[in-house]
Amino acid sequence: MAGKMPYGLSATSWATAWQAVWQSGWWVLVVLVVLGAAPLAAGAYQFLLVGAHRWRDHYDAVGPSSPRVAILVPAWNEGAVLDCSIERLVSLDYPGDQLRVYVVDDASTDDTPQVVQALARRHHGQVVHVRREKGGEGKAHTLNHGLREILADDWMQALLIMDADVVYEASSLRRMTRHLADPRVGAVTAYIKEGSRPGNYLTRFVAFEYAAAQAGGRRAQNVLGAMACLAGGAQLLTRENLIAVGGRIDPSTLAEDTVTTFLTQLGGRRVVFEPHAVVWAEEPATLSGLCKQRLRWARGNIQVTRRFRSVWFRPSPDHRLGSIGFGILWFCLLLLPALMIASCLSLLLLYVLDVGRAWQVFHALWIVNAVSWLFITSLTLALDPPTGRRVWREALLFPGAISLSIILLTCVPVAADWLGAHFMSWIGPSWRGPTRTAVTIFSFAWVAGCMAVAWLAKRLESTRFRRLSPLLIYIGGYGPLLCMVTLTAYIAEMRNAEMRWDKTEKTGQVDLRSG
Repeated sequence: MAGKMPYGLSATSWATAWQAVWQSGWWVLVVLVVLGAAPLAAGAYQFLLVGAHRWRDHYDAVGPSSPRVAILVPAWNEGAVLDCSIERLVSLDYPGDQLRVYVVDDASTDDTPQVVQALARRHHGQVVHVRREKGGEGKAHTLNHGLREILADDWMQALLIMDADVVYEASSLRRMTRHLADPRVGAVTAYIKEGSRPGNYLTRFVAFEYAAAQAGGRRAQNVLGAMACLAGGAQLLTRENLIAVGGRIDPSTLAEDTVTTFLTQLGGRRVVFEPHAVVWAEEPATLSGLCKQRLRWARGNIQVTRRFRSVWFRPSPDHRLGSIGFGILWFCLLLLPALMIASCLSLLLLYVLDVGRAWQVFHALWIVNAVSWLFITSLTLALDPPTGRRVWREALLFPGAISLSIILLTCVPVAADWLGAHFMSWIGPSWRGPTRTAVTIFSFAWVAGCMAVAWLAKRLESTRFRRLSPLLIYIGGYGPLLCMVTLTAYIAEMRNAEMRWDKTEKTGQVDLRSG
């Protein structure tokens, strides 16, 4: 029959069907591109919540509270840092007879035993050395070894879990325990700040990251009433809460602190962030060390996501972990690498199919990124001015120099064309035609390509070209470096790779003047 196509459809019907498919496919691509801006937009939403912290900061329920606190310090080959951190603990602005420090020596092979024993003699009854003869099983096993001794009697009323290298400011513990005057609170965490001095470019990036994630992010979680994680170096738990979550630390995950945080809230007890309790920590100064640490964290978050899959986006009267807002914040961060790759591929496909629409969506994506980045960065610097003055360059270049350039030029496209034309006139090729096309494709691909630059920076660090690594991080961005590590964590989890607790090397270079 004339005019008929397969399956009995006319040519007109086939054209109509194809048009519908094209329109649907175009919108799918647009949505995938826009989702690339979702993490930064979610971050901006999180920082908007910070404005409500003065009304949701829990200070109306605090009061003088000095419970008997057992401080649990896991230590494997920490001889270089223990003397400083323990001396600071015993000199805290806190009643001395209400404080005991238990250092669990995880079969250390350096001078850790001798350092702790000397501290125990110097502070008899206040510092306790607990030795494990079999070590290397991970932080959770080390903590549980100490917990068995601490829980053997009823002296302890609250437990503070910390890392061996962190340095507490004098008022930190007192500021944390005051929240325990509220019987609804099961756990409190502090503001961990990067304290390496003199430090380097990488520790300055970490300092800004911590300011954003804690001074900003955890304040917002206080407002939401759902806390993602107790900081590993500052976990204050009531005895009742500790027993309610099992009386032990979960050893089956790489994110034992996050599991404790979730179990606390699922049990109906609050977790509170105290921004004025400041704890200083030494963070990795090399890309290899940082990536090992963050790979462990990222894999742990993936494990937590699976373990508590029945919680997500299921609001409950007993806790706020299932709230829509908290779920969006959690998954926008966890899925950031996947969203970046999907956004990049969708942009490139749109470019092939419809150049004009691709440019419109590209501009929308980067304008949302620009507004969100500017808001988050400026508010982070305002929340912690001392850190801001030290790391403002790293704050500006957190997304990387190229991403920052795209942000600026996207907001002023006329200037982008003018700069492109003048720059090319200096070096020869015309800005029109193939050159502009190549720059466009590069810009579209950069959404995900920046992760490749971060990967290259890490690879070069162990070669004779290691001096290029800092330059590549400034160009590609510290944020993309973290995304690259999370992508690596996806792969490690899919391969069911061995769960290893790679110890972060510490040198004891936290500047006491920071506190």
